[in-house]
Amino acid sequence: MTTPPAPTAPTALTTSAPAISAHGLRKSYGDKAVLDGIDLSIPEGSVFALLGPNGAGKTTTVQILSTLVAPDAGQARIAGHDLALRPEGVRSAIGVTGQFSAVDNLLTAEENLMLMADLRHLPRPEGRRRATGLLHRFDLTEAARKPVSTFSGGMRRKLDLAMTLVGDPRIIFLDEPTTGLDPRSRRTMWEIIRGLVVEDGVTVFLTTQYLEEADQLADRIAVLDQGRLVAEGTSDELKRLIPGGHIRLRFATTGELDTAARHFGAAARDPEELTLRIPSDGSIPTLRAVLDVLDGAAVQAESLTVHTPDLDDVFLTLTGHSTPGNATEMAR
Repeated sequence: MTTPPAPTAPTALTTSAPAISAHGLRKSYGDKAVLDGIDLSIPEGSVFALLGPNGAGKTTTVQILSTLVAPDAGQARIAGHDLALRPEGVRSAIGVTGQFSAVDNLLTAEENLMLMADLRHLPRPEGRRRATGLLHRFDLTEAARKPVSTFSGGMRRKLDLAMTLVGDPRIIFLDEPTTGLDPRSRRTMWEIIRGLVVEDGVTVFLTTQYLEEADQLADRIAVLDQGRLVAEGTSDELKRLIPGGHIRLRFATTGELDTAARHFGAAARDPEELTLRIPSDGSIPTLRAVLDVLDGAAVQAESLTVHTPDLDDVFLTLTGHSTPGNATEMAR
């Protein structure tokens, strides 16, 4: 009789710790509560966008997580380092690009990068190697020895981000990184940010006043209002929170429209356009259910389009404010 092999202990499933985690962060200035107990958990190698009206607390959140401002209460861990106990560890793992350019206009692009390398205490050869590599990566090689005062806004912001990367950070805080840029320069910055995540595995914490920016870049989005997180999820998840989504069916004939309308009690019928508008949350199960009803009614739509609220609708509904537009955040 063969003895069965001894059972082996189950292998533990390992999951990496979040790049950024926070619990109960609070901050007040006088009697004004800027942050009123926020919780965050941001995976490594992802883009997290924080949206909110002016004065909601976005910049204060970045300042706390990057060790520039101490919270009044709460805990946080950044790249495995406790924010309160090991701020030097946090600073060694992060890079910060603020709302306003930090480059020195009197220096060249190369000199700005070398200055940052010196501040990071890099050996001179290593600093020069990194500066050369970043100038190439950001398409600034031809402008390397030109004074920054001659740069366009887009070139200046690229250099600003390049300076943040001199220390090879694993987590980057971008506070309104494309404010004031023209659409083409903004999209160039988006491509650079995507490359940092996809190619380098960097984690990006982004605050932005451009809702399209969050929609394009972020894996997850949180909406901050009056110091509290009022919603968090993917772009699609947030859009499904807001009423107004619908499926629009167009038919070839009035007879087909009438037949379909009898099977969708809540649908809005437009006889002139030969369309039927059916309330929908935009999910695949809802779409499948609509197609099943059409199939059961033996009627075929000429076209089908799914309409969901955009982030502007989400922002307005959740915060009670109009979208930020192009206004620069002046308050904390």
